[in-house]
Amino acid sequence: MLSNRLFRAGLQLATGLLAGLLLLFLAAMAREFISSPSLRPLDPKEIAFAVRLSLLTATCAATLAILLAIPIAYYLTRFNHRGRHLIDTLLDLPLVLSPIALGAMILIFFHTGLGQLVAAGLGGVVFNVRGIVIAQFFVIIGLGIRQVKLAFEGVDPELENIARTLGCSQFQTFRRVALPLARRGLWSALLLVWARAIGEFGATLTLAGATPMKTETIPTAIYLSFATADLRGAIALIFILLLLSLSVLYATRKLNR
Repeated sequence: MLSNRLFRAGLQLATGLLAGLLLLFLAAMAREFISSPSLRPLDPKEIAFAVRLSLLTATCAATLAILLAIPIAYYLTRFNHRGRHLIDTLLDLPLVLSPIALGAMILIFFHTGLGQLVAAGLGGVVFNVRGIVIAQFFVIIGLGIRQVKLAFEGVDPELENIARTLGCSQFQTFRRVALPLARRGLWSALLLVWARAIGEFGATLTLAGATPMKTETIPTAIYLSFATADLRGAIALIFILLLLSLSVLYATRKLNR
């Protein structure tokens, strides 16, 4: 039918326009990298430092986020209680709050008496690598909980009920039934929050600063390159970030498939 063909053509047009626009962005960056003069040579040591620090902090933050998200998400998906929706809404706050505002909230907390005690126990947070991990953690924890919830919602509760009738405790049911059946979704959630952590900038800048060769992650290095009008250096770092992001997205789709 003509209406079906027109509808399908409209869908293809919308998809093609967005995909084409993204490809144009990539082409423009590649052209600018080739044609723009280099104000200063790329420092391999600085780039390697930013990449290593990003990989380290994102891995720590993503691991902590998923380890905490698993019990929280399971509790929210399997147990009904008063105030559940209020708690669920509160835990969604990092998803919608500006990273800079979130970083400012964390920074203000660490200037209180309790925050200073916590920071001293951790060995320093503000303008420190630990501050990067904390900033990334609070930015990605909301996403981690949402993704882990989706993983547990994909597990049929009836299977857990059967395990309970066979004598398993709630913890045994969680460990032997829910976790194994949700493992693909959990790995996918870990990859997604890791990719979000490695691209985090606003909260990281607010809490840990942008000190070269100290708290310089890939996004921070991009910011510093633009600040010094080093366009080629910024584009090179953007391509590294793109490569990492595309690799994670590909691995996530393989897991989901």
